[in-house]
Amino acid sequence: MDTPAPDLATAARSAPTRATPRFMLAHPAHMLALGFGAGLSPVAPGTAGTLWAWLAWLVLQQYLSVTQLGLLIAVSLAVGWWACTVTARHLNTLDPGNIVWDEIVAFWLVLWLVLPTGFWGQLAAFVLFRYFDAAKPGPVGWADQHFKGFGPRGGFGILFDDLVAAFCTLLVVALWRAW
Repeated sequence: MDTPAPDLATAARSAPTRATPRFMLAHPAHMLALGFGAGLSPVAPGTAGTLWAWLAWLVLQQYLSVTQLGLLIAVSLAVGWWACTVTARHLNTLDPGNIVWDEIVAFWLVLWLVLPTGFWGQLAAFVLFRYFDAAKPGPVGWADQHFKGFGPRGGFGILFDDLVAAFCTLLVVALWRAW
């Protein structure tokens, strides 16, 4: 059973929990939110999560149609919202860097919407997405600050800035294709 969400004042006084393999295996939400271990990377977990997303995409597109991939992304957003909410609360951190499901589902969205594209197009999308997600320019930075807290609002906020980074990536790709 999930523990109740702490309020911001209580959370500020409590030490954050560290994401470890044991923590990841303790709850299904942790496993998903930590990207099946990608979020445990000691170096650049967001990049590790995005690389995991790309590898998983290469496998998934062999077995699923374009429509099925779209449905997977929609379900992954909804389930990911729950998983990010629960995991952030259990880590006692508003937007833990170890949570990488937001990168995974947002990059899947990018890859789905740039279809059909080969390796170089996917690599360009990867580099653009990582730039927007890490540097958080303009609207991505705004989105990152707009939804904070524990509970559903915070879980949505974890996903939201990556979805804005995905939108910015897709905008650049669209402009590139139009040019």
